[in-house]
Amino acid sequence: MDIHNLMEDLVKATVNELFDAEERGASGSWCTCGQCRMDVACYVLNRIRPEYVVSSRGIAYTEQDYGEKLQKTADVVSLAREGWARINSAKRPNHEHVSNGAVMERPVPEGPVFNLPPIMGRVFNVSNFEPVSGATVTLGDGGSLQPMMDANWQNPYGIVKNTAGTFIFWPAPVPAAAAGEKRKFSFSLNIVMPGFENLDHYFELELAASPAAVVQFSMQSVFRLPDLYVFPA
Repeated sequence: MDIHNLMEDLVKATVNELFDAEERGASGSWCTCGQCRMDVACYVLNRIRPEYVVSSRGIAYTEQDYGEKLQKTADVVSLAREGWARINSAKRPNHEHVSNGAVMERPVPEGPVFNLPPIMGRVFNVSNFEPVSGATVTLGDGGSLQPMMDANWQNPYGIVKNTAGTFIFWPAPVPAAAAGEKRKFSFSLNIVMPGFENLDHYFELELAASPAAVVQFSMQSVFRLPDLYVFPA
């Protein structure tokens, strides 16, 4: 079964039209890179009602009211401009904001790979059992920094107040000799927070290689760590 959100198509098309028009105008006032396009699209999609369909009949039904469709487009344009203004004033620091429509990503290895799952956990203050903020979490593999899937996944990861102590990593796939090959991966997690003792946590994952790399994120594949606690220094 394939469920599709029709609003994604409308939002992506509208955002690309706005960004392409800005590039043609060459004013240089607004960033039009691929990352900012995606950020603006996410901003809009998080603020409008989705329209899910599973068949051609559902698509045809949504095309009936032309006036409503025009209003939806106007709403999307308004939200896109609002989001673009916010994102343009606070660009992601870990991206090259080049106005070429492309997003710089880590090359995905071809052939059999070990698809390392996204790794998620939470950190709490042992004094009051509240989620921490201001902590830096680093994921290592054999003494080196674990590479991430792309620049949207940060390592080290900085925990901020509105994420309730949560951190998440998505390690890049590791080439394998053949599909079905088994390997045990050892990871180290280091947590540093001002005023608290450093915390080191170690864990292992035993994985079997897949025929190809997984490039779509899924919460169903997330490996969840037990809650971790930091102690005052």
